[in-house]
Amino acid sequence: MQIKEVIDHLEVLAPSTYAEDFDNVGLLVGNSETVVTGILVTLDTLECVIDEAIDNNCNLIISFHPIVFKGIKKFNGSNYVERVVMKAIKNDIAIFAIHTALDNSLHGVNDMMCEQLGLINRKILIPQKGTIKKLITFTPLSAKEEVLNSLFKVGAGSIGNYSNCSFTSQGTGTFMALDKANPSVGKIGEIHHEKETQIQVTYPKHLEHNVLKALKASHPYEEIAYEITTLENKNQNIGMGMIGELPEPMNERDFLLYTKKVFKTGCLKHSELLGKPIKKVAVLGGSGSFAISNARKSEADVFITSDLKYHQFYEAEKQIILADIGHYESEQYTKNLIVSYLRKKISNFAIILSDKTTNPIQYI
Repeated sequence: MQIKEVIDHLEVLAPSTYAEDFDNVGLLVGNSETVVTGILVTLDTLECVIDEAIDNNCNLIISFHPIVFKGIKKFNGSNYVERVVMKAIKNDIAIFAIHTALDNSLHGVNDMMCEQLGLINRKILIPQKGTIKKLITFTPLSAKEEVLNSLFKVGAGSIGNYSNCSFTSQGTGTFMALDKANPSVGKIGEIHHEKETQIQVTYPKHLEHNVLKALKASHPYEEIAYEITTLENKNQNIGMGMIGELPEPMNERDFLLYTKKVFKTGCLKHSELLGKPIKKVAVLGGSGSFAISNARKSEADVFITSDLKYHQFYEAEKQIILADIGHYESEQYTKNLIVSYLRKKISNFAIILSDKTTNPIQYI
């Protein structure tokens, strides 16, 4: 199996098209056509992780965080980023980063946090906009079912818990085939009237290549008229953060101690307790201060995230408890998620969970 085939599996779990614009996801080091000898999954790619990959004969590292985030102008080993990249190249080890693509995945980082806390009735906290597309095309009446079925087969027409969704209407299309044309209906040089079906289907933007490929393969016309628009609808399956519920309400202090235990954090910082039970819980792995207002508006009792600054705790506004459990701690189970997913998809070589703790923050 080549690296690009492993990446294809990861693209199903967390399509890179949904990564944040500021991010640097994808194959950072290496050649996608390299044959894989083994995969090492880590939260961060450090020099010790490269050594671990060498020791385990793994030539592909799948890292949550990208080791290369900003541009590198020199490779002289003057900092840890340069040393990691140089060591990886020297030992023919590829590095793939998934980061915010997995943050925005329905079954990604935040779902894993909810899983660890035992939350039920989960949904995305901040659904993404601009990720749902609509295709409008026109087919002869006789080709409608074949075109629709081809589009459905590649994932178009799926909305939430429904599939094979479309809208069709009938009308008459006209065209005149010119000298070099090879029309499937009509004659060259004559205006032709054809009873046609207008087909409308929606699809998530990461499927666009497959949708257009299916359209062109199934459509009988030599020249296909189609239109693609981006909808304003929020995508309930893609976005940052997640919100869920505890099976049974918990006392505030008991819940915070429970959270501290689940995420093995050396220090849990929180805003003022409000004297009411905890039932509804919002989570966002990594730096989540930007989502405080979203968590409040969702009427969550507590928002679990990390990297909150002093003044941001005031933003609780006596409406919600803000809990900072630490950046590493909030994302630590992500590598377990990736390993579990890949082991179900790939069985012909080793997929190893890194045993290196890469948390740069220590507690006394």
